Amino acid sequence: MRYLDPRADLTFKKVFGEHPDLVKSLLNALLPFETPEEEIDEIEYLPAELVPDTPLKKNSIVDVRCRDMLGRQFIVEMQMLWSPAFMQRVLFNASKAYVRQLGGSVRYELLQPVYSLNLLNDVFAPDLPDYYHDYRIVRMEHTEKVIEGLRFIFVELPKFTPSTFSHKKMHVLWLRYLTEINESTRRVSDDLLENPEIRKAVTQIEESAFSDAQLLGYDSFWDAVRVENTLVNDAMRKGLAEGIEQGMKQGIEQGMKQGILQTARNMKDKGIPADIISQCTGLAPDIIKGL
Repeated sequence: MRYLDPRADLTFKKVFGEHPDLVKSLLNALLPFETPEEEIDEIEYLPAELVPDTPLKKNSIVDVRCRDMLGRQFIVEMQMLWSPAFMQRVLFNASKAYVRQLGGSVRYELLQPVYSLNLLNDVFAPDLPDYYHDYRIVRMEHTEKVIEGLRFIFVELPKFTPSTFSHKKMHVLWLRYLTEINESTRRVSDDLLENPEIRKAVTQIEESAFSDAQLLGYDSFWDAVRVENTLVNDAMRKGLAEGIEQGMKQGIEQGMKQGILQTARNMKDKGIPADIISQCTGLAPDIIKGL
């Protein structure tokens, strides 16, 4: 049996964008709900594209967007490579989802929270040992004082190491699913398959479940990731060299920017769709069209 990597765009959206029970399980496992009453009972999918109010505003596409019966919205994204622009895009997407709840008769006090769950196949906080990062809007002097409405969770998958937490069993199982299974996997661990939700998620990434056209798109996705990774690393080295003369921080940022633009050009030349380029680089579709 050959499996595809669940972190790829195609497989991630198939598992969590087509099976409400699986995305519900993932959210309940990874979001910081403090009581059973806070957990999600049922979800409905919402359009992944957050359409702007006017044609001049930027569209934004996320991997999975859904809502529970309480009206709370949940955005789930899988990001292969970290860039500073990604965090800004996360803030943009969650804020847009929160604001768009306002209709002609909806009062501010009726707005429901938006949770943004971001799974990163990269490290953005190398100085911190934790893989799990929980962001809220808090008062600096008294962090227990919170402005409710937006909550951001970032999970650095490369930092995750399996541990036995009886009270967080599904948390560990879902992160193991995302980090232990890839194209070289020939046999999935029995303790993963013993859980019915994980077992169902595993069957969704069997190679036989995909068409030849989908497999071609899957390979193109990884080609794009490899190209971007190489160019970003080259840009960082170039930025470091320039930073010696012009200031380390400015050099790295400029090198990263140029590297991302060059990555997008190369991906566009290879015929990779603009939405995939946008997801990989964080660039707006109008910028990609102008390259």
